[in-house]
Amino acid sequence: MLRKMKVLGFTHFVQGPAAAQYLADMGADVVKIEPLNGAFERGYGADSVFVDGLSASFFSVNRNKKSISVDLKSARGKEVIHSLLKDADVVLENYRGGVLDRLGFGYEAVKAIKPDIIYASASGWGSSGPMAEAPGQDLLVQARCGLASITGDLETSPTVPGVPIVDQHGASLMAMAICAAYIKKLTTGEGTRIESNLLNAGLDLQCESMAAYYSGKRTADRFRRDPRLASWFLPAPYGIFKLADCHAVISLGGDIDKFAGAIGHRDLIALAGDRMGNRDAFMKVLGEELAGWSFDRLHEALAPHGLWYERVQDYDTIRQDPQVLHNRCFQEFKVGSETATVLAHPVRYDGDVPPLRRMPQELGADTREVLTDAGWSADAIEALVREGAVNPGTKRQAA
Repeated sequence: MLRKMKVLGFTHFVQGPAAAQYLADMGADVVKIEPLNGAFERGYGADSVFVDGLSASFFSVNRNKKSISVDLKSARGKEVIHSLLKDADVVLENYRGGVLDRLGFGYEAVKAIKPDIIYASASGWGSSGPMAEAPGQDLLVQARCGLASITGDLETSPTVPGVPIVDQHGASLMAMAICAAYIKKLTTGEGTRIESNLLNAGLDLQCESMAAYYSGKRTADRFRRDPRLASWFLPAPYGIFKLADCHAVISLGGDIDKFAGAIGHRDLIALAGDRMGNRDAFMKVLGEELAGWSFDRLHEALAPHGLWYERVQDYDTIRQDPQVLHNRCFQEFKVGSETATVLAHPVRYDGDVPPLRRMPQELGADTREVLTDAGWSADAIEALVREGAVNPGTKRQAA
């Protein structure tokens, strides 16, 4: 779908690399520009996991890209990047603010070389304003944007999800924006300056919640609720319940009177008339009732009525889940003699999963190929290697 799009990615950590991976999965020719010592995520492994020396953090967000390793501070390294910019459609970066400007590859400098460039910058808080220079990272953003306060109880235990969801959402928004700008370029010949940030992404995750809060002129006491209730603005039953043999979620689909009748507790039937006003009392009664139930019993009670419920699964169960298997959600590939497992691209196109075409296992492994395509001769490339301007991929980044 994006096979004619050429992307230069100055990216590290998660937000930038994941955005570039979405584009690469959709067919874009993505070249990851890495410093001579490698992108940060090459040396940092989630849970200290390295597969034959390759970091899980790296291979989870760098599929289907090429890797070129360049000394961006050297004159010859800058010459390399200039040669790649001539054919690029997109520059995607998530360096700290001002870093690429100081290196000579900020927006204005790149636009002077390539007037129709799509220049996409991802940051923590935004490129200007009082937080522009502050460290911007997923957990910090979840705290500042209010996500932690509404996920848990602000007074006793603000809670964050178990993964950096703002990073991933920010990456998705960036990839979406680049695709829109690419359509503009194809139709008008004009480039676009794109800026996204984690703060805006974190707020965007709360669009329904914030619309209800501000439009309804609510106050913070509205957030107080039974700890089993998953959302402050939705009525009971909507949350996680401890059963005798597992945890289960119950959602608010279906007829509440049918639900109360299926559970068979007379207090629930009495409370069902005002699911929002009685939500805490409803959740308390339901939680106490279900504590002695098995999941099979819950299934037998709710399934005939088409009511919404599901078992809470762990990672071991998910890997064998029949729907996950049917959806082909995981991909495996070889790293040396070992096997790595990653999530596949989440969208299907004409029923197909975008294939795993390549993984830049070696730092700078595609340097010679990329430079050859950019018009460099074999002798010129070897001169760059001797001068230390590029790393041709002859050594593995140290774990």
